Amino acid sequence: MLQPQETMDALETTAPIVTGTALAMFLYDVAEEIQLEELRQRLGAQTVQRGVAKHPAPEYVGFEHPPVVEYLSKVCTFGAVPLDVQFKYYDYGVVSVMFELPFSDTWDGLIQLAGKWMFESELERKALEVVRERIEPARPAMVRPYGNWLSEDYYVFHLREAAGSATAAELLRQHGGQIAMIVRGETADLSDAEKTEVLQSSVSYYPTDLVVIGWNGALIYDTPAGARAAIQILEYANSQLLEFRHYDDLLTRELNNVYRSLKRRGGLRAQWRLAREASRLEATTVEVTELVERTDNAIKFLSDMFAARLYRLAAGKVGVPDYKNLVNQKLHTAEELYGYMTEEFHQGRTFLLELMVVIILVIELFYLFRGKG
Repeated sequence: MLQPQETMDALETTAPIVTGTALAMFLYDVAEEIQLEELRQRLGAQTVQRGVAKHPAPEYVGFEHPPVVEYLSKVCTFGAVPLDVQFKYYDYGVVSVMFELPFSDTWDGLIQLAGKWMFESELERKALEVVRERIEPARPAMVRPYGNWLSEDYYVFHLREAAGSATAAELLRQHGGQIAMIVRGETADLSDAEKTEVLQSSVSYYPTDLVVIGWNGALIYDTPAGARAAIQILEYANSQLLEFRHYDDLLTRELNNVYRSLKRRGGLRAQWRLAREASRLEATTVEVTELVERTDNAIKFLSDMFAARLYRLAAGKVGVPDYKNLVNQKLHTAEELYGYMTEEFHQGRTFLLELMVVIILVIELFYLFRGKG
């Protein structure tokens, strides 16, 4: 039989000491553009609210065209627990499905939940079903919808309360190893080097808030109002990654077509084909450049450098700068190829004109000497 002190120790071991919400977001690139005003009228949906500033400021995170958001009924469960579902439409053609699961557990229990939550294939399957269902009524508002959708997924664990950890520094000191496991979705202990790598990507504004960002997941320790803006920034960074992946694929296909065309040389037909390929490449380059600028400018960070810093950290961890650099390199290659192809076409046309002039002169000389003979 347990003594009173042993009973208290057992209760402290098993009592829920972390409370919050697990989020799973699935993003899909479904169209070149979604006309949000038309969509709002069709769906009667609302726009996403602004994030809450970490300090008083007239504006914080502002979308140039705020996404349209729908809150869906219980369409999915995790185990026996029904999930809240949020569906979002971005003007640059991305849609997002976010599942929300409340939790109240021990740290070990949260580690086990993270391991299941981040690798639950049923969530991904259900997210795709939701997208296919919601896309149909939205289709008239979509510009150039895609047949194949690129996708990204990301997982966030929002801690509202953590017993015994009033500050971010205490939370990292007492539970840094467990936080690293949660962010990675691992249920086995990580090496010291891996823990250090994960926890280096952390940021705080007040002593009592913390964001730890990984490439596939993040942990947020904050109030619901404070966490909302961080979640919004994480979602936006992943939507940017999705867009730059799409531009990278588009440019790769276009450049491969150009390389194949350049191998098929010879003849007048090949010259005119080169001109058509050059025009198409230029049109694609202009289109992608415009889309990249629109994606980059979709969100503004006004009067809050912390939000901008948080975005840079999130974008770097998920790989936005890497794909953006790839896109910019391919745009540069496309511009050089366009110049080369245009020069080749003009040289070919000049040669053809000169050849025609020579032929005309030969014909004239032929008739001239024939008349004298």
